[in-house]
This record gives sequence, structure tokens and C-alpha cells, in this order.
Amino acid sequence: MTVQQSSATKIDTTCTKWGPVWLAHGVSKVNAWTLMYAAFFTIGLLTFIGVGTPYVLNAVLKIPSEQQGVVSGNLVFWTEIISILFFGPVGVLADKFGRKPLYFLGFAIMGLGYALYPMAGSVAELTAYRIIYAIGVATSTGVLAVVVTDYPQEATRGKMVAIVGFMNGLGVAILNVVLGSIPKRLTESGIDEISAGQYTHWIVAGLCLLSAVVAGFGLMGGTPAKHEQHDSIVDIARGALKAAVNPRIALAYSAAFIARGDLVILGTFLTLWGTTAGVASGMEIAEASRRGTLVFVTAQSAALIWTGIVVFILDRFDRVVALAGCMFLATIGYLGMGLVSNPLDSADLPLIALLGIGQISAFFGSQALVGKEAPIRERGAVVGGFNMAGAVGILFCSVVGGQLFDAISPKAPFILVGALNALVFVMCLLVLRKSPPQSATPPAA
Repeated sequence: MTVQQSSATKIDTTCTKWGPVWLAHGVSKVNAWTLMYAAFFTIGLLTFIGVGTPYVLNAVLKIPSEQQGVVSGNLVFWTEIISILFFGPVGVLADKFGRKPLYFLGFAIMGLGYALYPMAGSVAELTAYRIIYAIGVATSTGVLAVVVTDYPQEATRGKMVAIVGFMNGLGVAILNVVLGSIPKRLTESGIDEISAGQYTHWIVAGLCLLSAVVAGFGLMGGTPAKHEQHDSIVDIARGALKAAVNPRIALAYSAAFIARGDLVILGTFLTLWGTTAGVASGMEIAEASRRGTLVFVTAQSAALIWTGIVVFILDRFDRVVALAGCMFLATIGYLGMGLVSNPLDSADLPLIALLGIGQISAFFGSQALVGKEAPIRERGAVVGGFNMAGAVGILFCSVVGGQLFDAISPKAPFILVGALNALVFVMCLLVLRKSPPQSATPPAA
């Protein structure tokens, strides 16, 4: 039995309903709850690198503050090189062998990277450990994006994307506050700064391994396509490239260039800005790191509140129209950072909050669009291409942003990202002129 929702979208009511979301065929509530767990810990744990890196640079390697922008940018550069190399193959392999084993592997490798990270004795060694971390991140986040696309029916896709985004933000806010405060607590108990940083990273590594086990048991096995439908790896990859002929998929790739990188850029440079501002004002490293983390958490808290609003409206609009609105908010949020004088100043909190709203909006809009347009048989590969575009965007913004952070101002990376968001907004308008909006999808009956 199906319930007509619009001229373009139907709901299959023979499938399972999970909260406001109608799940796709074969997806259980256990699978959906496991996805929520994975969304909470995947993004929350990977963004701890934004907290851990300033701590390692200051306490372990003792890099001068005027050089930390370039070093941080270079570390992100190598992370994204790995992401570019791995996202495509991960998506193709997910279509061929299933999502579950790759998710397990991704969490495990990320944990290994975190375990080694605070043991670095030089920037070169730190970079090597960052590459191990990056392999795990590319694998786990690549599969997360595919699973988010797999699980909902199209009529409630926006709600699933928003709920997953909420769990992403909740994980970032809670885990970074809890984990980011551990070094200070350890140093106050008499442990030296280097050991405090090591113990904290090892706790994060343990959480990664626990999450690998949960994902391995709780996610749905196999792939959405029936076994006999599977093509060869080469055919899947070729299909993903052909899919980009669709202007809406091409737009999704373009949006991913900046939208998928927003959270990492925000985590890297906002936390670094807050930490360096704290050190410059005379704070101890642990306290400056904690204050810098709280600035980042403020942005994520605003994003969580906004998620509670956008979940009710995202499915009511054509996906390109929704993306245009999201990119407009992201443009305002990032360009608004040009007005911030000191991220630790409470007077600038409204602008920090607006930044968080813009970042999460860009994530919602781009993910909803690629989820609707990706063909089922090459879904993993198309989402892999989407993630690759995001990795290229992060690579560009991190390298250029790191140079701008040191050479011009800590505001400069945010202004750069704001300008790129504005460009994608204009592209949305051009696509809408050539491809008129499709019927909006009203909420499920």
C-alpha cells in the first residue's frame, strides 16, 4: 500500500516508520538507531582533531603561535589529499561489498591515528599520524554519507538528514566539551601537560574502537540494490561519472566543494583562533584550549537549535530551492565573521551563533539534494564523488585559509568560505532557471 504525497513522491507504508521518518525497504529501527549512534560519534570524534592539534602544537611540539596557522593548514592539506584518494574508492566498494564492514574499518583506523597522534616528536611525524587518522576519517564519513542516503524514503529524506545533522552537532558539542576539558582536569590533578594530552587522545581512540563494534553489529548488511543487480567496480565508477551529467547532481557536487568542508574549516580555524587568542592574552595552554573549544561548541549549539526548526521545513521545498536558501544562510554566517574582533569576547557570540547556523544549513541542503538525485545502483559511488568534491574544497580552503590566517588575519579563512558559499548560491539560481522547481513534498500523512 502506498500513500500519495505529491505528484513526484510516494510513501510505501508497508515499510517501517521511525519517528517522523519512513524508512526504506529492509531498514529496521535498530538500523536507524545505530545510524544515530554512528552520526553522533563519527563527526564528534573526527572533529576532536581540531581540539587536539592546537594542544599538541603548543604543549608537545611547542610550535610558535605565528607558525601554527600554516602548520594546521598543512595538516588539513594532507588529510584532504587522503580523502580525495579514498572517498571515491570507498563509495564504489560500499556499493560492491556493503556498508557495514567499511564502517567498522574506518572507525578502527581513526582510533589508531588518535592513539599515535600525541606521540609525535616532530611536525613530520605528526603529519604521518595525521595521514593514518585521515584514512579512517575518509572511510567512516564516506560510508556515513551513503547510509544516510540509503535509510529514508524520499518523502521524508529532509527529516532524516536534519535528524542526522542534529546528532552530528550534538556529538560535536558534547564530545568536544567533555573531551576538550580532560587535559585541564588532568593537569590540575598533577599530571604534566604532555601526558595529559596523550591520555586524552587515548580515550578518544578507545571510543573509536567501541564505535567500530557498534557499527559492525547494528547497521543493515548488504546494499540497497539486489545482489544480482551489482555491477563490476569499474561499471559502478563509470555510472557515477555519467550521473554528473544531471545538472542537479553537478550542483550537488559543487555545493559539496564548500558545504562538506564547512564543519572542518570551522573546527580547524575557529578553535585555533580562540586558542591563540587565549594564549596571547596570557592564559595557560590548557585553559586557552578549553576556551577555544567552547567557542566552537557555541557555534555547534546554535546549529542544534536551528536543526529543530529546519527539520519541519526542509521537505516542503524543491531540493534546489532548499539548497539556495541554505547557501544564503551560510554566506551570511561566514561573511559575518569579518565583524568579529575576538572570538572569546561575549559581545561576538551572536555572530559565532550565526556561523553555526550557516554551517549546518549548507550541510543539510547539499546532503538532501545528492540523496534525492543519486541513482540507487551507483548511490555509493555518486555519494563518493560528492565527498571527493567536498575533500577538494576542504583542501583548497585549508591551504589557502592557513596562509591567510597567518599572513592577513584569523578572519580571512571565514571570509574566503563565505565568498564561495555566495558563488554556490548564484549557481543554484542558474540551475533553477534551466531546471524549474519540482513539486514540493508535504509532510508524511
